[in-house]
Amino acid sequence: MAWDEWEQLKTDAQARRQAGATHMQLNQLATPDGGGGSSPRGDLTAHQKDLAGIGSAAHDLFNEFSGCSDYSRLSSMKAAGGLKSEGFAIGAALDHVAERWIDQVQTLLDACAHISNHLRYTANQHAADESYIAGTLSSISQLDQGFDERKGS
Repeated sequence: MAWDEWEQLKTDAQARRQAGATHMQLNQLATPDGGGGSSPRGDLTAHQKDLAGIGSAAHDLFNEFSGCSDYSRLSSMKAAGGLKSEGFAIGAALDHVAERWIDQVQTLLDACAHISNHLRYTANQHAADESYIAGTLSSISQLDQGFDERKGS
């Protein structure tokens, strides 16, 4: 989809919204009675295995893409330099594309790192919370046992 088309669609949607037109909402599941889903929290669930897979994929993409993108950038910059030295105007355009490529690659790599790091942090924090809860519950059962012994049960 061209950017001009995307911008036009956004402008049209904003105009319809301001005119009070009804629009589709993607945060509900239609049911036969016309209402949303039965759960007030929705029906989206994510399991640790799923999250680990996403984090792993983001990490793999980060590692693989950083090397491949450097190769592409260097090849493009070399070609741009050769074209410019031969007097071709397209050399400057290719150089401009290579510079933009660097910005786009960095954005993608930052996003991959953020996803991977966040999911790793979440998994570690969840494990720490589980450990804390288990420790607290075992302490409570020990206290209960002590009270039971004191009562003579």
